[in-house]
Amino acid sequence: MSDNNCKYTSVLLIDDDIDDRMIFGEVLRELAPDISYHEAINGEDALIKLNQNLRPDLIFVDLNMPRIDGKQFLAEIQQLEHLKHIPVIIYTTSSHEADKKETRALGASYFLTKPNSLHELTSILTEILQQKLF
Repeated sequence: MSDNNCKYTSVLLIDDDIDDRMIFGEVLRELAPDISYHEAINGEDALIKLNQNLRPDLIFVDLNMPRIDGKQFLAEIQQLEHLKHIPVIIYTTSSHEADKKETRALGASYFLTKPNSLHELTSILTEILQQKLF
């Protein structure tokens, strides 16, 4: 994907699983090498970074994490005027309809169940970066 097809310049992934962060980062950098990629290990870590002037254009957040989980993070970010405009995509192993409804009500832009293959992750990230999914 050429970078001129991608509106985003900075992406934050919030996930406590180091392997998921590594794979996501590798795929993202392959698709859009000019995107600034940032990671946080949980919602608390992310809020600290965001309050220290990290301003991503797009946030991916796992639901199940220690300290501040994905749902708590969504609730927190919606209370912060300078951050609530940033699209947040849920990136989780869950596919439960209740999680989808609850996170949408909390302000999530999209719900993405973690794909089972690199090919599927690449396809989905391509569509997201080209703004075809939300």
